[in-house]
Amino acid sequence: MSTAGSSAGTGAGEGSGQKHAAGAFDVRSVIAALIGFYGVVLVIVGLVDADDEALAKTDGFNANLWVGVGMIVFALAFVLWSRLRPIVVAPSADDDGAPGH
Repeated sequence: MSTAGSSAGTGAGEGSGQKHAAGAFDVRSVIAALIGFYGVVLVIVGLVDADDEALAKTDGFNANLWVGVGMIVFALAFVLWSRLRPIVVAPSADDDGAPGH
């Protein structure tokens, strides 16, 4: 038992000093996915359901279409931001110590 625990401890200690990017767990990725999804839905609704009554409410401006396009652009900006400036996660202090300390 003690041999397996000590070998696992040395293997985990070798790679724990390196920093890594947050990746899919970055909150900007989640925000971009949600806003992008709703943007696509609004673009589809704006293209499919653009009747005269809805256009009369907005003085001929297809609000669903253009707000959806704006949301897609906003989501793409968030994706670009998360790619160009990734969040670097430093290893936590808990990883260096023995279990329970």
